[in-house]
Amino acid sequence: MNGKLVIETVGSIALKGNALGDPRLREIPVYLPPSYLNDPAKRFPVIYYLVGFTGTSQKAVFSDPWKENIIERFDRLVSSGKVRAAVLVIPDCFTRFGGSQYVNSAGTGNYEDHIVKELVGYIDAKYRTTGSSAGRAVMGKSSGGFGALSLAMRHPDVFAHAVSHSGDMFFELCYGVEFPSCATALGKFDGSYLKFLTRFASARDKTKFSHELINMAGMASCYSPNRRGDLGFDLPFDERTGETNAKVFRRWLAFDPVRLAPKRVAALKKLKTLFFDCGTRDEFNLHLGARKFSATLKKLGVKHKHEEHAFGHFDMAERYDVGFAQLSQGFKKAKV
Repeated sequence: MNGKLVIETVGSIALKGNALGDPRLREIPVYLPPSYLNDPAKRFPVIYYLVGFTGTSQKAVFSDPWKENIIERFDRLVSSGKVRAAVLVIPDCFTRFGGSQYVNSAGTGNYEDHIVKELVGYIDAKYRTTGSSAGRAVMGKSSGGFGALSLAMRHPDVFAHAVSHSGDMFFELCYGVEFPSCATALGKFDGSYLKFLTRFASARDKTKFSHELINMAGMASCYSPNRRGDLGFDLPFDERTGETNAKVFRRWLAFDPVRLAPKRVAALKKLKTLFFDCGTRDEFNLHLGARKFSATLKKLGVKHKHEEHAFGHFDMAERYDVGFAQLSQGFKKAKV
């Protein structure tokens, strides 16, 4: 690697005392490009890369001799001159249930505040960044892609550039269709989500449980928390029949980029870069969500770029090259 990888340990006030008892001390990988090391007077734009559900910042920088991690990929692109040199930061927003969706929630903690109000300031104070929204981007895949859109829509004064790869959106099709399979999977736990959660909490190997049930805990703790309930959150479906609980699901839909966009038009129009893509073979129907989101943005008059490709949800890593290139162009246009 031509650049340098630094691991920062950042203490968070926003995450102190969170409902899941997750640590407030977080390890944050920070990549510095070669020119950062060679030109001490130069300032650089920053890209915040958000990992997907069950992903961690540590896993994102794990070295695999068979494939590039995200740091190695960006280092290659920068070193070859294909993208603009930038600082790359990977927040650690993992929770006991697999992820925070990068939102503030009584069920998980204030991860949105952790990034926007704590981490951004920490990075700007410690490293030679532009210190402006025009020189700051948020990018991610899957839940990270959702997080990128959510943070940019809510904080265009912090992030002027957003890239979402296969991001969660159009919740009826990416989450709602799994409610019946969740109810079926609960058959192994006497139809009780509480029994599943109890076994999941005590299991040494949590990967053996069904994705639907794990994903449900992660999403419900973010979107429909209920600190007074036995689960710590409300389920958006009936445990026995799989039928959607419309009242609870409405709370989820309030986070859906497709539903949020009409309420955040002014913020969306402030963005200097808004790019999202998805594969036409996405296993979670997210390509349909991306089409719906693009159609919504067109009706709202929001400038954006939407692309499709032939990959699925889990084999689209080469599309990161496209995302980084979009941000490089965005930084250039913003003259940072």
